[in-house]
Amino acid sequence: MLLKSTLSITALLLVLGTSCTDDKKKAAEPVSASASSETPASPSGSAGSAELSNAPIYFGFDDYTLSPEAQSTLTAMAEALKANKSAVVQIEGHCDERGTVEYNLALGERRAQSVKNFIAQLGVEGARLSTISYGEEKPVVQGHTEEAWAKNRRAEFVVTKN
Repeated sequence: MLLKSTLSITALLLVLGTSCTDDKKKAAEPVSASASSETPASPSGSAGSAELSNAPIYFGFDDYTLSPEAQSTLTAMAEALKANKSAVVQIEGHCDERGTVEYNLALGERRAQSVKNFIAQLGVEGARLSTISYGEEKPVVQGHTEEAWAKNRRAEFVVTKN
């Protein structure tokens, strides 16, 4: 009974997380990937083939659900991946600076996983898709405004093999 209660509480905490507006930052080792052989997703350039988009997918505050616009972009990405069977893509999850380092790493992972799951449901092999979270460690826009934060809440694509 105690084990069942502990598992239920643990599951609830994982689902609810912690407040994303917690201003206390805890020191943590950032999650990173080797960038030596990775390049941002870009158009393939071959005639008659679908293009891999490098358009970021944006998310709302403390959210990892996909908007209709994001779903449309990802549908086109899935078609391009199905046309280019050798392409392998890493999906990077990013957050704005609000929240703890740990919380943002977890939220970034949920964002990347949400994108991966959507693309896989459209028929792209999951083995060709990997995820990584950078949390708040790699902002694309510096600043402490809603505009900057909105641009930093994103998922991006890196083609690791083409």
